[in-house]
Amino acid sequence: MIRNRFGLMWLGVATMVLALATAPAVAADAAPEAMHSPNFAVVNGQVVTTQEFELAFAQLVRQRFYHGSVPEAELGAAREEVKKLLVQRVVLVQEGRRRNIQPDEKSIQEVLDGIDRRFAGNPDWPAARDEVLRFEREQREEQSIVHQLQASVIAALPAPTEAQVRDFYQRNPDLFTEPEKYKLSIILLRVDPSSPATAWEGTREEGRGIYRRLQAGADFDETAKLHSDLKMEEGAGSSLGYLHRGMLPQSLQDKVDKLEIGKVNEPVDALEGVVISRLDDKTAPRKRDFADVSERARELFVRDREEQAWKSLVTELVSKANVKYLYPAQGAPGK
Repeated sequence: MIRNRFGLMWLGVATMVLALATAPAVAADAAPEAMHSPNFAVVNGQVVTTQEFELAFAQLVRQRFYHGSVPEAELGAAREEVKKLLVQRVVLVQEGRRRNIQPDEKSIQEVLDGIDRRFAGNPDWPAARDEVLRFEREQREEQSIVHQLQASVIAALPAPTEAQVRDFYQRNPDLFTEPEKYKLSIILLRVDPSSPATAWEGTREEGRGIYRRLQAGADFDETAKLHSDLKMEEGAGSSLGYLHRGMLPQSLQDKVDKLEIGKVNEPVDALEGVVISRLDDKTAPRKRDFADVSERARELFVRDREEQAWKSLVTELVSKANVKYLYPAQGAPGK
């Protein structure tokens, strides 16, 4: 499934060939009530076929569910998501055509020629060729129209003013705040994760001995040179430098959170072995000055405004659409 920047679904040729072979296996999950009808819905007078729905549903299943089947608890939500995206796609293509947006025929033909070359050696290709290329052309034409519609919506937006960018900066402090950081020094006693329990316990005991010597006044950096299996850059000593939250294993993070600056942690297990750490410094979260992040703030504001403009158009078109589902599904939205 090809998704554009704003989430709409588009089936590529490889997807279609694969889905056509397997759609019957997922059809019951996709829309059991629609199995007896060739048409799934009508959107502003345009028919959405049951096959379109089943192919889109099959691809969503492959993309999201590892074992190729939808858990019963998630089945309804998956159907509703596909229905929603298909309706959005139809109304956006209709709007593009209403605005007289034409598909980019040159690029579409290049894609089709590439598909033809790609499958030329497949013995099943001659029988499937015309139908696959027809389907792929329809998909690519619709995709081209919607992409151009997006571009026109974005192009119509005026250039952002500094006042708008500053307001965005003020309303979204988390986007411009440096997280809390820790400066950490460590001694790593490496253990292969697949080592037996006896090897791990022996290394833990070694760590406890090193920890006792550090508590008695041994120099951390000198001890690291003697015992640590972590190779540091020249002049770095045992320091990892400044790390932000999320970079440490949770077992170590929990210990660091309780440490005072200059204090040494008891040994803890990590993925690569046993770690003894010392907290050297901690910096509080800091919101960066506008002057330092003005370009980033402008980029984020522009992106947010583009997405909001697009979502507003989609919401408006869907809200005005005359949608009728052609099966008696319970709770099916429609008119």
